[in-house]
Amino acid sequence: MNRFTKITASIGPKCEDEKTLRQMITAGVNMCRLNFSHDTGDIQGKKIDMIRQISDELHTPVAVLIDLQGPKHRIGNFATEEKYPLTVGQKFTFDSDPTPGDETRVQLPDADVIRSLHVGDRILLNDGKIEMTVDSVAPDRVVATVVRGDEIWSRRGFNLPDTEIATNALTAKDRDDLEYAITKNPDWVAISFVQRPEDIADVRDFITARTSHPIKIIAKIERPNAVARIAEIAAAADGIMIARGDLAVEVPFEQVPAISRHIIRECRKLNKPVIMATQMLGTMVNSEFPTRAEITDVANAAYLRTDSTMTSEETTIGINPVNVIETMNRILSYADGDAIANPYDWSRVENVPENDWSRSVASMAYLNRAAAIVVFARDTEIATQISCRKPDIPIVAVCSENFVANQLCLSRGVFPLYDTDLFAKRDAFNAAHRFGVTDGKIVIVDGDKISLRTLD
Repeated sequence: MNRFTKITASIGPKCEDEKTLRQMITAGVNMCRLNFSHDTGDIQGKKIDMIRQISDELHTPVAVLIDLQGPKHRIGNFATEEKYPLTVGQKFTFDSDPTPGDETRVQLPDADVIRSLHVGDRILLNDGKIEMTVDSVAPDRVVATVVRGDEIWSRRGFNLPDTEIATNALTAKDRDDLEYAITKNPDWVAISFVQRPEDIADVRDFITARTSHPIKIIAKIERPNAVARIAEIAAAADGIMIARGDLAVEVPFEQVPAISRHIIRECRKLNKPVIMATQMLGTMVNSEFPTRAEITDVANAAYLRTDSTMTSEETTIGINPVNVIETMNRILSYADGDAIANPYDWSRVENVPENDWSRSVASMAYLNRAAAIVVFARDTEIATQISCRKPDIPIVAVCSENFVANQLCLSRGVFPLYDTDLFAKRDAFNAAHRFGVTDGKIVIVDGDKISLRTLD
């Protein structure tokens, strides 16, 4: 149990066969992310079935995360597939006319976007390589001035860092995808481009109206207005993903590390797990080795006590997905071990009271040099709350339900064990033995009962 930080792996063309997926899970994957921006529901459903089968055969809990596409905005098409020149200072029009565009205009298909823009708002296209500023807004068109960029072409995605778009968090595609995904009982659902806590409530209502299965919700933080309301959004969601790709386009990129630290602190206060995402081992798409900067980035995520790091293209289209997971596992294992060898009182979090029960559990384990904390988990709440105190002591969560064990695969330092017999007998000693803890003291948490025992 030398790795506390979890690994979330995106599953795509290079790793969706049974052999590779099994090797990745064996190498250390704790949660599989299925990106519903790609592939239809039935294809994703087959991947979910495969993950469940491998998890059962390996007797290893693995969480399934459904990542919805969300309102990803793109401009329309131009008259040809050529790139059209832009000149800094020129005027360019976005309108509702579906006629193919030219060097002066192009369609902006989303009426909600046109209605939401204001004079002075920035429009960033092609991952921020093109920047325009809005000069005027009419019901069917927006005129902007080119600030940066020299070429534009069809179907470029765009970001609006200054604009709150009056649109629903679930697009028509998301509704269809989620309707299908619910039938497969995923453990987590990630909502893209969250702007407000009401977005979480809308998705939760959609889910609870269709199933009693307790699917948990992750809010992806990609927009400045989400950062500004992070406490409210984290309180409404069950977990947070720091989606650094779009976030670094919508806010000045130098702010992303500080924003990430701020989000992690807020989530610890609210007992919500956090995923650090995007380009963590990005060069391994085409290389067998990470850069020194990537190694440091992954290690720093562990030092910050992030719950999970995440792969994206490294595993979906990379040359060696298994090697990516093995590499991430090595980096995180060493960093977690170093963090434990050089402890800091991470249980002390601003606005968490001294008499908070989970803080008391972490302190009790630390002061008594406990080898493990054993939690009998009817649901995820108790183990997650203790995890958010960052005790640097393994938390063995004995679960009576398989989905609880799966969902706890995201929480840092939690080692879930689905065993109805151990749960029924409240057999903390054998639960600890399962993870190699055979001597020393253990703290046992069963509901509101907390005790300290010495292993035989």
